[in-house]
Order: sequence, then structure tokens, then C-alpha cells
Amino acid sequence: MDVANRSAVQEFILLGFRVEQQKRLLLVTFFSILYILTLVENITIVTLVHLDIHLGKLPMYILLGNFSWLEICYVTTTVPRMLLDLMSPPGVISFHACFFQFYICFSLGTTEFFFLSAMALDRYLAICHPLHYPQVMSPNSCYALVAACWVFGFLGYIVPAILISKLSYCGSNIIDHFVCDPGPILSLACPPLGNVPYGSQILINTLFLANVIFVVMSYGIVIITLIRTSNRGSRRKGFSTISIHLAVVTLFYGSVGGMYLIPGGESQPEITKAVTLFYSAVTPFLNPMIYCLRNDQVKEALGRLLKRKESWLRRKM
Repeated sequence: MDVANRSAVQEFILLGFRVEQQKRLLLVTFFSILYILTLVENITIVTLVHLDIHLGKLPMYILLGNFSWLEICYVTTTVPRMLLDLMSPPGVISFHACFFQFYICFSLGTTEFFFLSAMALDRYLAICHPLHYPQVMSPNSCYALVAACWVFGFLGYIVPAILISKLSYCGSNIIDHFVCDPGPILSLACPPLGNVPYGSQILINTLFLANVIFVVMSYGIVIITLIRTSNRGSRRKGFSTISIHLAVVTLFYGSVGGMYLIPGGESQPEITKAVTLFYSAVTPFLNPMIYCLRNDQVKEALGRLLKRKESWLRRKM
């Protein structure tokens, strides 16, 4: 990534959470446990989808397996660095490393936008067009959709990351956050900023709103279709499935939207940190539980995997 030669700042300081030492230890302990549990949950889902021949052929679980891999990457981009800074303040991060974290973190977040839209599309096709679903959402089509989510997610923030990095940073280097968020970074840039802040905001809003509108329309049509169906069993099963998806969508879009779309959402540092912490550390922990807690197919696949492991151990003994 090309960085401006005229910038006098060579490193940033992430203030993180300004709390006393005892609370720091509590935060480190809590988020270390949360991070480990998040990895275990999502790795379990990825493993199940990869090893179980039944789940591995179903489009919804192909998407869910990749979504879990995305969550692993997403939480690893922010939490380990946050824990390191909590254990050994101040949180010094180089100029290049800060912009790299910014690009990766927001690209993964954008990829999650697209994955949520892809999963909404999958449910729309499965419930509203069941006869065409096997042809439209074949494994090959599903993998192409997965690839598109990753590619478009990482293309979206290349230009903003480069433009923001090319601004002049000749004053303060203190970022009142625990991650390299574009809002606090732009507040440190020396004028003239040109159209970079507005362009970045327009991009964030466009990507967010486009995906939200698509998700709302997809699930709206699904709900109307389920209400009109005469089969109570299908209706109950359909509502059970989409209620899980809607819970995940609400958690992620609700927190991100409150931060970046509501006027003044980024003007209060402590609230900004709390919301960022929620969608970058807490939701990756909650999502596997939401998707799998009421999912009989995942439970059955886990049971099959445990039986295979038990049989393997017996043969070894």
C-alpha cells in the first residue's frame, strides 16, 4: 500500500480502554476466554461442514462454513492486538501496520455484508422457488457465490485505504480507539482533506444500505410466502430457520448501522469502542451459537463426527 512521503507520523498510539490495572487484567482474562471459545465454536463448524458428507453438499452449510471461517479471520484481526495493548500499554502500532489492520478489518466486515446477503438469497430461493433451488444453488454455483463475496468484500476498501493513507499526518498520532478505525484516523489528518472523508462515508453507506435493503427485501418476501403457505409444518420449519438468520442479521447490522450511519455515531469515543467491541468480538462468539443451537442437522453431524472419533480411538487402543 502506497503511503504518503510527506507524512511526519511514523507510528500511532492506540489508547484502547483507559482503565486501571486491575480492570485491565479482568478485561484480558474475559476477552482471552471469549476469543478462545469463538475460535473453538467456528472451527467446529468449519470442520463439520468439511468432514460431514451430508452438510458439505448443502448450499446453506457451504455458506455457513465459509461464514464461520470469515468470523475466525474477523475476530483475529482485532482481538489479539487489543489483548496485547491491554497487557502492555501504550499500544504503539506502526503507520503501515495501522493501515493494514484498517484495510483487513473493514474488508472482512464488508465481506460479512455480502455473506449475509448470500445467505438471505439462499433462503429466498429455497423457500420461494423450491423447484428451481437445486439447479440454481448447485454446489458449483454456491462456491462461485462464496468466491464473489470474498472478492467484492476485499475490493471495496482498496481505494479508501490508499486515499486515507496518502493524507498528511503531521500532528498528533494518538488514536482514541483500540483498532485503526478510519474515523479517528481521519481526525488526525492535517488539512486539506479534500473529498476523502466524504468519499469514504459514501462508500460505507452505499455498501451497508445496499446489502441491508437486499436482505430486508429477501426475508420480507420469504415471510410473506410462509404466511401464505397452507402447510403448517413447512411454515413452522421455515420461520424457525429464518428467525435464526434474522437474529444474526440484526446483531451485526444493528451495531454497525448505529455506529456509521447515525449522525454523531462516531463522536463519542467510549460508545464507539463499546459498539466496535460488540460487533468485532462478541457477535463472532454469538453467531455459531445462534446458528447451531436449534439446528438439528448440525447436532446430528456433530454426533456422527464424535462417533467416528470414538471408533478411531478404539481401533488405536
